[in-house]
Amino acid sequence: MAQTTPNHKLTVSGWAAHDTSGVITPYTFKRRVNGPDDVSIKILYCGICHTDIHHVKDEWGITMYPVVPGHEITGVITEVGSNVKGFKIGDRVGVGCLAATCLDCEFCKSSQENYCDKVQFTYNGIFWDGSITYGGYSEMLVADHRYVAHVPENLPMDATAPLLCAGITVYSPMIDGKLHESPGKRIGIVGLGGLGHVAIKFGKAFGHHVTVISTSPSKEKEARERLGADDFIISKDPKQMQSKMRTLDFILDTVAAPHSLGPILELLKVNGELVLVGAPDKPIELPCFPLIFGKRVVKGSIIGGMKETQDMLNFCGKHNITCDIETVTPDKINEALTRLANNDVKYRFVINIGDKQSL
Repeated sequence: MAQTTPNHKLTVSGWAAHDTSGVITPYTFKRRVNGPDDVSIKILYCGICHTDIHHVKDEWGITMYPVVPGHEITGVITEVGSNVKGFKIGDRVGVGCLAATCLDCEFCKSSQENYCDKVQFTYNGIFWDGSITYGGYSEMLVADHRYVAHVPENLPMDATAPLLCAGITVYSPMIDGKLHESPGKRIGIVGLGGLGHVAIKFGKAFGHHVTVISTSPSKEKEARERLGADDFIISKDPKQMQSKMRTLDFILDTVAAPHSLGPILELLKVNGELVLVGAPDKPIELPCFPLIFGKRVVKGSIIGGMKETQDMLNFCGKHNITCDIETVTPDKINEALTRLANNDVKYRFVINIGDKQSL
């Protein structure tokens, strides 16, 4: 493993954390020269994901400092490799979490690259050449074209950026649950934040009755009036929870804090499905009786493959779905990370890196 290789000749300006304080500072580093399978991208925007907080502070114990975060990237192609088909200079594109996979396993061959056991991520990963990957908190990116998606022309680049992680994270389990094929179901979204708010939009676009399940009564008006939710359950209210038992076909749990799944499972009908996409740092409580007596299923999901990511962006273009965002300049990254840790954003921060016209 090496931080760079002899092919890393491009000097790039970005922003990195250097230790567990998680403080982001300007950082100059090297990227590889555009190869035959690569595209070079001038980064316009990069979303700030909760995962970025975990990495900059090494909360998962896997950070390789210095770390340049960012896996919700939108930008414009400036160079195209000789083997690249389907992309050209000037194309509006997005890059999410994936930087490299084996390309040969059953998952890579079935457009589920995100489940390849050799997957490497856009930052804090090890690329094929042995170098450490640096993410979207930077002015440009060189990416293998197989992990790049087109951004529909009608979607704004800033509010599209978080779709590359938050969007595909909630879209993929909905597709896996066949929610795109059978409208009219009753689905629940646990948590109203960066993931939850876009999950509501997908749920409504698929034609379902959407219930938000939240610990915060103050979010009900927002959920109903701004985001279009049909119902709202305060999960801390036992009477409300009991009155909604066995009413939902499918629940997507986006909460990253430790919590018990028992009361949530009771909301599902018999044969209902609960999918976890939040990542609590401690084990969650899973009582067996709600599973046994309801023939219910609990499963997990992480992002999506590249075909599904492109399908998701096309769907967003067709239905005009974007994330609700607050844009910040690079000098405000640390402030944004602090506010995100305190859930003080509706609903996703996006860094304006290269769109000078919007500054």
